[in-house]
Amino acid sequence: MIVTDFSGRHVLVVGQRLAPAAQEALGQARFEIAAADRLDVLESLHRAMELVLIDAEAVDAVALVGAIGALADRSEPPAVLLAGAHLPTSVVRALMRLPRSDVLEPPFTGADLARAAGVLLQGAPPAAAPAHEVNARCWTVLGSVGGCGATTIAVELATILARRAGPNERVALVDLHLADGASSAYLGATPNMQLAEASISPDRIDNALLDVFATRVDERLDLLAAPRDPKAFSRVSQTAVCRLLETVCQVYDWIVVDLPRHHQPWTLDVLAGSDEVLVVSELTVPALLAARALAGEVEAELPQGAQPRIILNRLASRVFGPAPSLGEAEKALQRKAEGGITSDWEAAAASVNLGGSISHHRPRSKIVRDISVLVDRMMQPTEAQRRRA
Repeated sequence: MIVTDFSGRHVLVVGQRLAPAAQEALGQARFEIAAADRLDVLESLHRAMELVLIDAEAVDAVALVGAIGALADRSEPPAVLLAGAHLPTSVVRALMRLPRSDVLEPPFTGADLARAAGVLLQGAPPAAAPAHEVNARCWTVLGSVGGCGATTIAVELATILARRAGPNERVALVDLHLADGASSAYLGATPNMQLAEASISPDRIDNALLDVFATRVDERLDLLAAPRDPKAFSRVSQTAVCRLLETVCQVYDWIVVDLPRHHQPWTLDVLAGSDEVLVVSELTVPALLAARALAGEVEAELPQGAQPRIILNRLASRVFGPAPSLGEAEKALQRKAEGGITSDWEAAAASVNLGGSISHHRPRSKIVRDISVLVDRMMQPTEAQRRRA
């Protein structure tokens, strides 16, 4: 049961701006107030202190990381509640070392503060938010072979979706190439998703942490991508990935996932939760055979899930040459291709080098035209989706 009576509880408030709200919300608690520049008081905190409230927007981030680290090194650290938005990744990582901690994003009421403090003092994890209807739509893109252009297509899908979305809708591009994802480099953005650290306590992945992980690309598009880490796939848990996507679906209306083709423990979870699965192939025989095999594997593993759509990338008009024609490609695939993306090397290379989507740097590119047609087609709900609705 959440603590509601704070009488006699020892509470330290760091940041005088936060003190009035804390004193109003926590009633008869025994308060100690420290200025925002006095984080050093945390290093000599007496053992009776039960809760530390910190105005994270008023203190120095570097000093805050050190102070939280000092608390984490104690055998029985107090509960810590940070009040603030857009916290630096270093602060979030430090906070995860504590057994009891939370973030309260302003604006918040006295009741919000009291509830968060009550949960921490009880020693239980924050209660889950009431279940609500999630209407987010998720499109997952994976390549049949390396270098076939799956990440380029995922970036363009997300960019075009952001432009087509309604005035209050938001789009997320989630790069699950955790070891060496390229979407951040393609967009000229900084990867902030520290999913390995979040795997220590996956239940702490919530809207506030998602805000730290996300990199704003434009007004309606956010990127969730991890910094390069060769050991990331062994460090990130299945629970953390699923919790991340669950939270993303609660915050965003449209999600595009750039999924590695090599199976991970969480691959089928991602595919099962997708409304569309796009398998990207180039026009080479090995790639086409790999696309056929990959689509078949997905259908066998998830017979009730979204049926994979095969997208042929880098189509080029030809009279003579070694590349298979569309008909020959579909014969190798043993199925119809959902669509084709015309090759435009100059537009793709220029956009990557400049940092940004092809839609931004070369809006008249044939790539943009073809992916726009694909987006229009997929934005219409399928018969299966209508039945579910």
